[in-house]
Amino acid sequence: QVQLVESGGGLVQAGGSLRLSCVASGRTFSMGWFRQAPGREREFVAAIRRSGTVTSYADSVKGRFTISRDDAENTVFLQMNSLKPEDTAVYYCAADTSIRTIPARVSALYNYWGQGTQVTVSS
Repeated sequence: QVQLVESGGGLVQAGGSLRLSCVASGRTFSMGWFRQAPGREREFVAAIRRSGTVTSYADSVKGRFTISRDDAENTVFLQMNSLKPEDTAVYYCAADTSIRTIPARVSALYNYWGQGTQVTVSS
């Protein structure tokens, strides 16, 4: 059993930045970030394979968000720059313990989930 704890959410103005962190209680392979806005489905944001050698991003955040990880600390980060009001959502960290060539973009493939952290971007 792996527990995930996110932090770093908050309120920011459009164009601003936030950095999310997620600490895992155990070893994981890929880790990802998903988000869910009110009335919408949960959607993929970014994912990273262990050792950080492979990353994947949703088109909507590519060039603005950067995912990274510290395997020694079992921590994954999401640096969010140039934030837009449409980035407002609850952001969830997820862990996948399966070995995959490319980190998964499908939420059903992730075994463990954090409780979520709210990100609000004002216009």
